[in-house]
Amino acid sequence: MQLNLFDNEDPSTIKDKVEEPNGLIYHSNLLSSEEQIEVLQIIDDQPWIVDLKRRVQHYGYRYNYKSRRVNYEMHIGGLPEFALRVGQKLLDANLVKKMPDQLIINEYEPGQGIAAHVDCEPCFENTIVTVSLGSVYDMDFICVADKQKVLSKSLELGSALVIKDEARHDWMHRINARKSDPCHRGNGKRIRGRRVSLTFRNVIISNS
Repeated sequence: MQLNLFDNEDPSTIKDKVEEPNGLIYHSNLLSSEEQIEVLQIIDDQPWIVDLKRRVQHYGYRYNYKSRRVNYEMHIGGLPEFALRVGQKLLDANLVKKMPDQLIINEYEPGQGIAAHVDCEPCFENTIVTVSLGSVYDMDFICVADKQKVLSKSLELGSALVIKDEARHDWMHRINARKSDPCHRGNGKRIRGRRVSLTFRNVIISNS
């Protein structure tokens, strides 16, 4: 089910929200509870890379965070079966037009996050999709031209978030490094657990 980012919020709070950019599409329940458990188990059976502050796994192509490029030497094979199954669900839901060929898996423990950024534009095509598992985290979106424009979305378990077009190129996204998120309905906080995200992309091959 594809939703406006604020469809699940109290309408009385929406009037103060920043208008969402074109190309930001939220799809709830891409993966069932059973599918989420199965995918997480498979992921945890694979080796993690620990070069960053958070643990990651790369499939399809490695990504060099320092040089911000992708070339043929970074190809490490096709996507594994579990990733292809999730990719097919993205295709079936019309969230992507072709099967992704690159996947990065990020693990976030409570207190971890990722700084505001735009995914490398020379490295990856227009459409990027992140699938959320493990724990609900808030993701913020910040307008590049006007950093006072910030909107936030709770990424629910099994959901998919598409970032393309204006949202891909003109807005940054981040996860604040904290151990809880504010509740979007009323007062209180939502305590974070361990989150695992699957971010699917298609690479643009550099000749360098």
